[in-house]
Order: sequence, then structure tokens, then C-alpha cells
Amino acid sequence: MRPLAERMRPTNLDDYVGQSSLTGKGAVLRNAIEADNIPSIILWGPPGVGKTTLASIIANTVKKPFFKLSAINSGVKDIRETIKKIKAQRFFDHPNAILFIDEIHRFSKSQQDALLGAVEDGTVTLIGATTENPSFEVNNALLSRAQVYVLKPLEKDDLIGLVERALSQDEYLKAKDIKVDEYDTMLRISGGDARKLYNILEILANTISDGQSLTITNQLVETVIKENISQYDKSGEQHYDIISAFIKSIRGSDPNAALYYLGAMLSGGEDVKFIARRLIIVASEDIGLANPNGLLLANACFQSCHTIGMPEARIILAETTIYLANSPKSNSAYTAIDTVLAHIKQNGIAPIPLHLRNAPTKLMKDLNYGKDYQYAHQYEGNFVAAEFLPEKLVGSKFYEPSNNPQESKTRTELKKKWGEKYGY
Repeated sequence: MRPLAERMRPTNLDDYVGQSSLTGKGAVLRNAIEADNIPSIILWGPPGVGKTTLASIIANTVKKPFFKLSAINSGVKDIRETIKKIKAQRFFDHPNAILFIDEIHRFSKSQQDALLGAVEDGTVTLIGATTENPSFEVNNALLSRAQVYVLKPLEKDDLIGLVERALSQDEYLKAKDIKVDEYDTMLRISGGDARKLYNILEILANTISDGQSLTITNQLVETVIKENISQYDKSGEQHYDIISAFIKSIRGSDPNAALYYLGAMLSGGEDVKFIARRLIIVASEDIGLANPNGLLLANACFQSCHTIGMPEARIILAETTIYLANSPKSNSAYTAIDTVLAHIKQNGIAPIPLHLRNAPTKLMKDLNYGKDYQYAHQYEGNFVAAEFLPEKLVGSKFYEPSNNPQESKTRTELKKKWGEKYGY
């Protein structure tokens, strides 16, 4: 028997749950589908929100041949053979095919390049699905030829509706006496992933024989699922829990804990580039100006992991993890920019002082743009105590150095240059 998630997969837009901003009546993507005017698209969203289902519905609606490849187990050869097969089927008024690439972010540059020609000449309409930001993971050339649509996590009511539909419509489940008293634990473990939610429901249903009844409670879910789900699901809740613990361990300067969570992710098959990107974030947000070399190392780590992959990437990730965990910590840059953005959101952007404005034309110079600007390099020590903030913000302090050796030196220099103006 096919899994419940497959049995319950909708085949039309009216049965498709969630993403109403894209597929609801009058929505932009739905209009394009119903008008049979689908461009190549990238569907970006977390696991289990309906990316594969939506691609299949699109193909069914526009009545086009549907080909599917997974970036996990497909290479350049597979791509070329599929495109060759699609081209061989094109004759007379036979419609162009839809080529669905699951987890397209896992394709290398050469694999993505192999798709370009077929997308450009209209042989295929590409639909790519990704859980990662396509700006980082999809080649610019391919990205420029596709429209990106963002799929949002399913809401609680959507998920409950999926369970109720399965219990009332699935031939296997509706033959059983199953009712749900409590949803909280089932929804929490599924992490908003509809496919995982269906898997949980199916596991629970399989605990009873024909003729028996089942009442689903939080306690029952906790007991049964603990015995059935794997320790690390890189597309589910554990994925987010472990990366959270990893980051917090580095922030907390505990290299041993950070290495443990790194090992958990690697043993579970986590994408090394996903981990490396998080190290870049940690290096800028939590180590910051206390040790600016941390960001350089994190960037080098990402590039190295991207170049060589596993298993050697594990060593590079471990080195960077240990270095960042042992580094002094500062979130002063993170705090400073958020303070500025909050101020601007509340007050808007103040007028730029005339002496700081660019003056490329005579009219602008006549309006005193750039007048009396003091060029720092003409003064001793390459510094002059001029005014740089807008008039209404004179004396406003957005950056506060943290208490670490590196920024303590910075504070001393700021106090020397600006006296008590900013209160350093």
C-alpha cells in the first residue's frame, strides 16, 4: 500500500491546502496556471508545505508531460538523458514538458548549467523545489530565467484540516474507528511538515487492528512516536532543534557541546553548506568585533566545504566550530544595526547635512552641496572632529563597544577622538 501522504496528495488547486496568497482564487500563480501561461519557477519553502504537490498539480492542470528528477541522486548524465527524451517526444502540437527538480539547491553549477539550454529554448518549463534560499544556491543564469515563489509554513488550522480529511476520505483510515482528542503533540512533532504529519497519523493508525478503536491524545503520540521516529530528521523538527543547540553552544563558548551537535548533524546527513552558512552568521552576530578574524575563517570554511564536500569537510567544520566557540564574544554590531533600523522605522530618514552631500553639478554646488566639507586626510592623524550625523540626531549613539580586549581598545580610541560627545 502506498504511504498515506501519497494517497492523500491532492490533484487540483481547489483541494490544495495552504499558500492561498499564491493559489487561491485570483492569486497570481493560480491565474498563470489557469491561463496555461506558466514560466519556469522556483518554489522555495520549508519541508512538507506542498512544493512537490504543487508542481504535480500544475502539470495536471495545464495537461503537459511531467518529468521528475531528484538532485540527490541525479547527475549531469541523467539531466541530459531526460532532456533528450523530452525532445524526442516533441512533435506537431505536442505540448512542451514540465521538468520538476526536487531539492534543486543540491545541484552543482555544472548540473544547473546543463538545464540552461532546454529552459532557454522552451524545451522544458522548469519547476525547481528548494528548502534553501535560491539566491545562494541557484546559479544566477538559471535564477534570472525563473520566477521565485515563496511557500509559507502551514498554519495550525491547515494541519488539523489535513488530519480530518485523511480520517474521513482515506479508504484505509475511514474504515477504522479513530478520533483525535488532542492535536498539540502531533503538530509539534510534525513541525509544520504535512508529509511528516501524515506519517505520524499512519504510525498511530497501524497500532490498532480492524475492529479496534483509537483515541489520539498527546500522551499516546509521545509514547508511540518516540519508538518509531529516527534520532535525526534533517527535514523535520530535529533539524531546527539541533542547529539551534549548535549555535547556542558556540555562543556559550562550549566547544565540546558544539562539536557534539555538529557530529549529530553530519551523521544525519545534513548539508555541509547549510552548517557552514550558519557558522558565518554566528561569526558576525555573536563573535563580531571581539574577533573579526572569525568571520574571515567562517567564510573560508564555507568556500572550502563547497569546494571539497564530505568527508573532508567535517574537519574544516570542526576547526571553525572550535575556533568560534573559543573566541571572545560580542554582539555589538548586531545590536547597533538593529538599533539604527528601529530608529529609522519609527522616525524615517533624516535629511543629509549639506556639507556631506555629493555635488557633481554646478547647480548642486550653487545650492551649497558639499560646501565646507572637511577632508579628514588633510588633518593630523587623518581625523577631524566634524559633524556627520543629521542635525536632529547630533550626539546620538548607536554603537556601544562590548567589554572585550579588542573593543576596549576601540572604546579608548573613540573616547580620544570624540571626547564626551557620544558618552564613550
